[in-house]
Amino acid sequence: MPDNLRSQAITQGVARSPNRAMLRAVGFGDEDFTKPIVGLASGFSTITPCNMGIGGLAVRAEAGLRSAGAMPQVFGTITISDGISMGTEGMRYSLVSREVIADSIETVCNGQSLDGVLAIGGCDKNMPGAMIAMARLNIPAIFVYGGTIKPGHYNDRDLTVVSSFEAVGQYSAGRIDEAELTAIEKHACPGAGSCGGMFTANTMSSAFEAMGMSLMYSSTMAAEDAEKADSAEKSALALVEAIRQQILPSHILTRKAFENAITVIMAVGGSTNSVLHLLAIARAIGVELTLDDFEEIRGRVPVLCDLKPSGRYVATDLHKAGGIPQVMKILLAHGLLHGDALTITGKTVAELLNEIPDEASADQDVIRPWNNPMYAQGHLAILKGNLAEEGSVAKITGVKTPKITGPARVFESEEDCLAAILDGKIQAGDIIVIRYEGPKGGPGMREMLAPTSAIIGAGLGDSVGLITDGRFSGGTYGMVVGHVAPEAAVGGAIALVQEGDSITIDAPARKLNLNISEAELAERRAAWQPRAPRYSKGVLGKYAKLVSSSSIGAVTDLNLF
Repeated sequence: MPDNLRSQAITQGVARSPNRAMLRAVGFGDEDFTKPIVGLASGFSTITPCNMGIGGLAVRAEAGLRSAGAMPQVFGTITISDGISMGTEGMRYSLVSREVIADSIETVCNGQSLDGVLAIGGCDKNMPGAMIAMARLNIPAIFVYGGTIKPGHYNDRDLTVVSSFEAVGQYSAGRIDEAELTAIEKHACPGAGSCGGMFTANTMSSAFEAMGMSLMYSSTMAAEDAEKADSAEKSALALVEAIRQQILPSHILTRKAFENAITVIMAVGGSTNSVLHLLAIARAIGVELTLDDFEEIRGRVPVLCDLKPSGRYVATDLHKAGGIPQVMKILLAHGLLHGDALTITGKTVAELLNEIPDEASADQDVIRPWNNPMYAQGHLAILKGNLAEEGSVAKITGVKTPKITGPARVFESEEDCLAAILDGKIQAGDIIVIRYEGPKGGPGMREMLAPTSAIIGAGLGDSVGLITDGRFSGGTYGMVVGHVAPEAAVGGAIALVQEGDSITIDAPARKLNLNISEAELAERRAAWQPRAPRYSKGVLGKYAKLVSSSSIGAVTDLNLF
């Protein structure tokens, strides 16, 4: 082992007696004090199916760390379920939990002078929270994904949690009856694992695999399959070797790694939330990354995978077709990946992909051939204009009406908007505006899955636009634009929109504009007054005070002094 282990200050220091006595109480013997002490941050929780299988993975990872000559120290970190809190006041805590997770892992690892960290997470914010902590700590680290859920089945079709949300809209529109609504609810989520489509959890696990911070193939494994536990143990062995070689996150999380991650996200049709999270991780590790980088990469990367929410297949289907490594090899073969980027294994991306074929097998259609992609360019576009001077994020592929101009239907909260949709008050051609749901204004930047699913369920997905300073679930699709910045709470133009104003969403031109004169806009801005914060104390009060714009990742440690 290297002679610069951080834990040696505790285990071999001059005034070591009290420190070692405490460690003996948790199982250290004489021979263990020279071993690296490795944190095992477990997101195990029965709060959500995403995390309920993580306890078993932690046991396997702990055994792997011990067998490789390390001393594992297991500690817990939090999670909340986006799917359960969706559409409620509790959803305000979702993005906040990313910061709590990052802070908790950083606190334990630095407070106990740990030599490395293995984090296991399942739900959406576990992953970016852990990676932000790893970037801050810059000690050898690896992420283990808790695994994806297997699809539910009903009437010969695969279901995901989004199916349940869309069924609510279908029921409200009279398109299905209560018996079918209940049947979909009962069959949508059959067991442990994170939401099954290329939603936020599977998007971020894929990104971390592409970046080299997780083992190859691990991001699309099912939570309940034996190979997932095997992968957790192999990850532990890889981490101990990385400690020996002192391979640090700063060696892996380079500009090339972020470009590889964005490229893969575009190719698999990943979640809009990945933009927010990669910006935050890049800031934590000190890599310059902006919204414009996403747009630049989008222009040269095709969408290769036919995955939900807008496609046909789920993550387990992608796994059977070759997983993220097969997607990466296609991209590498066509000059779109940095093959020389380092991974946690000590090998480069190109070395790990060496024996994978340049094209996916012809006996599947989850991963499309290079010459017949789903879409010629990436799906996550950055829209700017007088409604989003700093930028906004939209999924633009598969949208039948990529440009829409219509009257604004303004709502001051998600709940008010959802009620209007379910009451049939939204018509084709309308452009919904949901504001004061941004990082500060929410606070917490809630996801709008309930209203967007209700729009789809009501059959309005191709004829109604929606813009918000909040976020979207990875399960959202349609003509929707989120992360509008500056947000309403700080006086962004979205706060100045009035009912009936003409708004244009122009995806091909990457424009988002309020169609009023500059003079009128200036007059409204001069008359605008900030609202009192919804929360003035507690975690939401602190978050609202500290959080930055979504255009730079909604981070909470920017310019603290």
